[in-house]
Formats: sequence, structure tokens, C-alpha cells
Amino acid sequence: MNPCLILFPLLLSAALASGSAALAQDKGSVDQKPLPPLANPNDPKLGAKVMFGRKTLPAAMPTHVVGFYAKGCIAGAEALPINGETWQVMRLSRNRYWGHPNLVALLKRLADKAHKDAGWPGILVGDMSQPRGGPMFTGHASHQVGLDADIWLTPMPDRRLSREEREETSAVMMVRADRLDIDPSAWTPNHLAVIRAAAQEPSVQRIFVNAAIKKALCREARGDRSWLHKVRPMYGHDYHFHIRIKCPPGASGCESQPEPSASEGCKPADLAYWFKDSIIHPKPPKVSPKPKPPMTLAQLPAACRQVLAAPDTKP
Repeated sequence: MNPCLILFPLLLSAALASGSAALAQDKGSVDQKPLPPLANPNDPKLGAKVMFGRKTLPAAMPTHVVGFYAKGCIAGAEALPINGETWQVMRLSRNRYWGHPNLVALLKRLADKAHKDAGWPGILVGDMSQPRGGPMFTGHASHQVGLDADIWLTPMPDRRLSREEREETSAVMMVRADRLDIDPSAWTPNHLAVIRAAAQEPSVQRIFVNAAIKKALCREARGDRSWLHKVRPMYGHDYHFHIRIKCPPGASGCESQPEPSASEGCKPADLAYWFKDSIIHPKPPKVSPKPKPPMTLAQLPAACRQVLAAPDTKP
């Protein structure tokens, strides 16, 4: 398959990876300072991230998804508890452990599967969405509608991490220094088992991983390989994998993404693009591109302004 065919359905999603590899490693702070009030919150030029990033609780509205993964919001989001028997949430200072109830339920199931099927004590959960979704101050272009989640490729330890550890611990790099394959000293068959368990969930539409991880999955998967078509190579994602679930049934305001190709995506031609030297070692542009203006509220679906203006749910 032509690699461009792999990329075509993901053009809007490609931005989700920008900064995400570094973001997974960015340390947080246990002494998070509150953001100052806005001098003019009605300024139409304000970036939407400035408004959504200041909301610390979900909108007191029935749960519904508005817009696309990279251009939308969510009302009535649910928090994944920061501690479970088989999961722990990382980087609590970001307040990005919110999502649609379907996503929260899936992560709980996946955590149990990682424990039972892969022998992990559990999973470490990175960024999901903000309390009302929307654009974020840093990192992801997606994760805006409560249907995306990052899972660290580092197993949960068999003890509860401290707040400081959750902010400062780094995930383990899974990709070899030359970027051409996985690091055999870090990668294990259990990593495959966890990603497979996620991909076999019916509600999961895509899983994003570094191309070297996709190569390893293609090489090592045995038996039923039908789940491999959901696993897509994407820039970054060498410390974590990114789960994206489908729009919830009946969610008319949610903009779905085309289904991924049914092909495994494991042929040499499918992966060749990702291992070109120009992709692994891109040359800096001769002229620095101008920064892209931040997304404004006017660029989001109108319903997101209602979500933003709604009162907080009770903490």
C-alpha cells in the first residue's frame, strides 16, 4: 500500500502528534499556580485554549460530544479516578484526566486486561482531555472531545506513586537510537499484548504508535492479526500509545473519522515512508515558518461556546 494512502485519512489528525512525544516527558509541578483572571474575557481574538484551559470542572450539562477530535469540546465529561487497582493517572497538574464515560470505561477494562493478560500490575494513563475538552495550552491538537487517551508504554509499578513521582517520572523510550526499530532492552512481548488488547476493543477506531513499534507489532503478532489495521504509524509516540475511540452511538454532534483501511499495513511499502532518512532526520526549513494563530472560539462549533459558558458541575 502506498504510504500516502495510510496518511490521507489522517491529515487532520497528523497535528495530534506534534509535540506529543516531548509532551509525554514534560514534567509537571506539585505546586501548580492558578492562572490569573483574564483582563478581557470577551475579546474575540483570545485563543480558545485560553478559555478552555481555565475551566477546572466539567459543564453541568448532559454528556455529549461536539465536533471533531481536533476541533471540538465535550459537555458532562467524566473523570477517570486518579487511582485504581490496575491504573494510575500521571501528570495530575495538567488536569487532563477527563473524557466521555465510554472512554473512562474502556480504560478501566484495558487496565484489567493489562494485568491479567500481560502480567503488568496495571497501566499508567497520560493525557485524556480537559474538563470541557477544547484546545489545550500545550501539546496535542487533538484530545479535544474526550475520545482520546495516551497510555504510557511503561507498566504501572506495584505500588502507588507519590504526587511528586507522577509529575517527574519519565516514561521509558521504546525506540532504538537509530529510530529504525524498537529497543530490545525495553520492548517486551507484554507490550504487544497490551496494545493488542486495546485494538481488539470494538469501540477503538485507531491506535497511534511510532513506526518502529508498528514494525515490531507486524513482525511479532501471531494468530489473529485482524487488529493490526487499527494500529497506525505516527510521528512521536515512542514512549506511549494513543487510543482513539469512535463517536458514541447516537452522538449527532460528534464528527467521526473515516474507518482505517482493512489492510494490516505491514508490507514493506506500507512502512517505507516512515523510515526514510528525510523523515527520521528532517532538515530544518531554510526559513522558519510563521507560528500558526491559535484557534479562536469562533472557529469551534457554536455549541462549544454553550459548553464553555455553562456552570460547573459540583466538585
